[in-house]
Amino acid sequence: MTHLIINGTPVDVPEGTMVLRAAEKAGFTIPTLCDHPDLTPYGGCRLCLVEVKGARAMAASCALPVSEGMEVTTESEALFKSRREILEFLLFAYHDSGYENGQKDETQFMHWVRHFGLDATKTQSSEPRYKVDSDPNPVVWVDLNKCILCNRCVRACEEVQGRFVWGLTKRGFDSEVSPGANTDMLTARCESCGACVAYCPTGALDNKPSIGAGKPDKLVTTTCAYCGVGCQFDLNVKDGKIIRVTSNPNAPVNGMHLCVKGRYGYDYVHHAERLTKPMVRKYLLDGEPRTTNRSSSEWVETDWETTLNITARKLRESRDNFGPDSVGILTSAKCTNEENYLMNKLARQVIGTNNIDHCARL
Repeated sequence: MTHLIINGTPVDVPEGTMVLRAAEKAGFTIPTLCDHPDLTPYGGCRLCLVEVKGARAMAASCALPVSEGMEVTTESEALFKSRREILEFLLFAYHDSGYENGQKDETQFMHWVRHFGLDATKTQSSEPRYKVDSDPNPVVWVDLNKCILCNRCVRACEEVQGRFVWGLTKRGFDSEVSPGANTDMLTARCESCGACVAYCPTGALDNKPSIGAGKPDKLVTTTCAYCGVGCQFDLNVKDGKIIRVTSNPNAPVNGMHLCVKGRYGYDYVHHAERLTKPMVRKYLLDGEPRTTNRSSSEWVETDWETTLNITARKLRESRDNFGPDSVGILTSAKCTNEENYLMNKLARQVIGTNNIDHCARL
């Protein structure tokens, strides 16, 4: 453990810990934009500057390892002035075209802009430098006018998703993040997972299906139903309908990471053709044999108990009349391991067949 002092408070942290994390442990908040706990330190935005006793200049706390006996100051008049000037410089190249991104809370960038008493509408660039919605990706909204070159999208794509889609191109004031070799996201082998969106602190990257949907009334933490991994996320609900999915950093399985289905495949929930009640053929409800009569084969809504009883009876009849191997069971990739285990028991011990497979490789 390394002992240091932050704002007069003794702190003990493991060797190699960055000052920013040590300050968080001690309960001190240091402004930052390019830093994220999931990503490697970058030190690009310089908003997290701190004063270290004996050092010649302020240092970026996100990339500064602790050392024995270090004395750190996170708040001072000079630091406030420096951080405010940094935000002003970032705003000079920032432009908000006025569309509503619909996030429940203001972006991390706007939070610090307001915290330091800046008026973004007066300080920001008067004209956009880039086309709004500049990439044809069907789910990721790209507005480089809001980009501050924090590099979080680049690192998230590389370190979280492992796709290496985003990169920095050009130099100086003309520097910009770009997919591939100045191509579009899908051509650069983007999987549309939305990791870059989740880690973007300014709204330069956003969820295209949610643009214009407004702000949610509430967030509901739930578990994804697409596979058995058990990823959790927050459903953004407005007027009883899902308008956005956002990563929940406290999710025990996946953290901020989601796949394209988990983040963007929620439209089925409110789809007009979605079945909300079990349905069976009419002749089964009537207890009659199957015929060529069209009306008797129509689908009819019923309750779950009736449906399960009919299913169990038909499975038993097939096993008793034609043998257990006349029955095959196909399980779902959306099931948990425990549910698939129970289906295994049903197939092998109740019905008596080894004819069981799953849909994940179909």
